[in-house]
Amino acid sequence: MRVSLCIPARTLYIAGMTQSPPQLTDRAALTRFRRRLTEEGQFLIEVTADEIKERLELVNRTFTSPAVVSGQPKIWAKHFPEMTHVTDDEVLDLQPGAHDLVIHALSLHWANDPVGQMVQCRHALKPDGFFLTAMFGGQTLQELRIALAEAETSITGGLSPRVLPMAEIRDLGGLLQRAGYALPVADSTPRTVSYRDALHLMHDLRAMGEGNALTSRRKATPPKALFPQAAAIYAQNFGEDGRIPATFETIFLTGWSPDASQQKPLRPGSAESRLADALGTRETKL
Repeated sequence: MRVSLCIPARTLYIAGMTQSPPQLTDRAALTRFRRRLTEEGQFLIEVTADEIKERLELVNRTFTSPAVVSGQPKIWAKHFPEMTHVTDDEVLDLQPGAHDLVIHALSLHWANDPVGQMVQCRHALKPDGFFLTAMFGGQTLQELRIALAEAETSITGGLSPRVLPMAEIRDLGGLLQRAGYALPVADSTPRTVSYRDALHLMHDLRAMGEGNALTSRRKATPPKALFPQAAAIYAQNFGEDGRIPATFETIFLTGWSPDASQQKPLRPGSAESRLADALGTRETKL
């Protein structure tokens, strides 16, 4: 059984099925790229960590055994030093029922089995434990995606995978329920970052550890003209005042490990009073 997202070459599989998910991500390559993370490439991590802290402050709960799953445990430990930190391996190093909070921090977009990661996080939660993930969404790098596709098509007559396909919020929200979470919520924060040019943006992506780690990526040396032409197309289509914008969409998903104490929706038809009476209006039958 599988759930297909409305984006190219991206299929999410329900954990526990006998069929293995496709290997969208080359984990060895991703590990190499993550080692390139520099201090200047951490600005999105810093902003996302602050947003996570703000969201946790809105939750009326004191967490005593929190954990963070990420691709950069040492970096995230600087922002959440009191939490347990584990790497986003295919099998997470989390003990069942050991935590009342699990944060999946800015790495779920690289998971070969995102739903399986969510399920593992739920198993690591105590009853009524809280799950929060921040990940890059479908609007991320949409300008770069267009520029690279147009440049490569004009030069080679074809396309190769160069930017990770990322899920849309309308698809991700339902995955929380499929992973077994109660009270699921999904929202997104698009952010525009200004760059000198597309080459500067691509340099920054390497500094973020977000290089092209797709299993299906073309490993041959790209045409020499590809990136300069993509930069020219980027500037022509999106540039303004000598600079270019780059979109980074952060999608936040939250849910709770099921517990009998949680609120549950009423059964349809069980209302004891009419909405029309509460609004002081006249009910018109269809």
